[in-house]
Amino acid sequence: MSPYWVMMGLIFFLTPIICWLFSRNHTESRVPLKRTFAEMWDKKYYLHVAGYLAIFIWKKVTDGLNEPIKTSTGHYTDWVHGLEGELVFWVQNTFQNVVFTDILNFHYLFIYLFLIYVTTIYYMYTGERDLTDKVTLNYLLIYALAVPYYLFFNVEVTSSYIPGMEALLYEDPWYGYFYGSHDPLDNCVPSLHIAIPFGILALNWLHVREKGISIKEWKHRRYHQFIFWNTVLFAFAILYLGIHWIIDIPLGIFVGGIGALFIHHVQPRLRNDFGATFKGFTKGKTGQHAVVEGIIVLLLFSTLLGSMAYQEETMDERASMRLGPGDSNIDIIQELVPGQEAIFTLTNMDDQYPVEVLIIELENATLAMDEDDGGIIWSEIADDAVSVAPGETHRFEPIDTLDFWYLAVVHLNDSADGVVSVHILVEYTGEDLVTKSLLMSLPSLWMTGWVIHRLVRLNMDGRTWIDSTPSHAWDASDESE
Repeated sequence: MSPYWVMMGLIFFLTPIICWLFSRNHTESRVPLKRTFAEMWDKKYYLHVAGYLAIFIWKKVTDGLNEPIKTSTGHYTDWVHGLEGELVFWVQNTFQNVVFTDILNFHYLFIYLFLIYVTTIYYMYTGERDLTDKVTLNYLLIYALAVPYYLFFNVEVTSSYIPGMEALLYEDPWYGYFYGSHDPLDNCVPSLHIAIPFGILALNWLHVREKGISIKEWKHRRYHQFIFWNTVLFAFAILYLGIHWIIDIPLGIFVGGIGALFIHHVQPRLRNDFGATFKGFTKGKTGQHAVVEGIIVLLLFSTLLGSMAYQEETMDERASMRLGPGDSNIDIIQELVPGQEAIFTLTNMDDQYPVEVLIIELENATLAMDEDDGGIIWSEIADDAVSVAPGETHRFEPIDTLDFWYLAVVHLNDSADGVVSVHILVEYTGEDLVTKSLLMSLPSLWMTGWVIHRLVRLNMDGRTWIDSTPSHAWDASDESE
């Protein structure tokens, strides 16, 4: 059974259970089944469906940019490794067992996706119009907020950089094919497994605090706790499974917090709770927004350009992957579009030991994975590998086959000693995608600038930072958003 059908099964089986279970203490707020379609139409929930479709398209476009622009954007894995060392390796070694791995693999993929979906349905079912809006926007906008971090501040997964650490999430053949065709293996910073559920928690808190009550008094407190404990488990899973670094957790919280603040303050205007959406807009106030937020955007934009300049000068000197004796690490070569080629080049940065390298179709790689112990069985594919001697560079023949994902499998022999570093460069021919990547990052930069500007204006007007009233409705000021 494919991951798609498992996800569909979870949706059909668990959705009614979750909605019933967490609304038992406020049954009066449930929307009757016969009212479902009328409710969706009256409250314009069909726009929420469109929002989910939009994020799928947005993600596909972003993923198509991620690998090709790495020749310009490089990565910061060495910085992160230098900051926190190999603490995540200790986490994996301390707790690793087969049952635990299976549970966390399932939770990482399916419960995460299910949680995003079911939260929207739960709030819709319990008549919470505003929260339905907010948690839908949460998924859409937090992913958009993460785009410049993913595209311009790449960090490789821990299992490709810490020798001996296992890629537990990718070593199972069933999960391996799914992730190999959907995950570039370097979208580490920030962790959306933290950012998105934390965004839900923050939106809940902002919502109830603005109403003057606490989470303990809130009728949805049990569902809030359900989200909280799943978020805690996500935080552990992303470290244990050989994916994320510790720093990805606070950075995920930061991105989730920015997204929650933006959504909390914008949603009342989108819903026209204080008049027409653009009520209060004036030429002067619009100009003020453009200047202040424009300056913030330019500062952040210059950071992206500065990062590229730094990477272009130094990326050839830094390791893309590090291996210990017996390690077999993988790198993704994404699916090509018509007219595009991918050229894989590996430099062995060691001065003593050779490394073995093989380019293999993703499906064939998963067939060579051990279903019991996990990981690629190197002996099954080693015959076609190329040996790259110490200090040497090997440039593979261009790949131009469409409709296939490829893995580059890099192996260090058991007889080696210590850590061997390699530098990997995958060049994708075709159009220059850096400009497109910069444009895709602008919404994130603007939202960040808008939140900063909004909080400053609230403070200057003597208002609390959780006040979501549009500024044209402020009693003490006639300034407009």
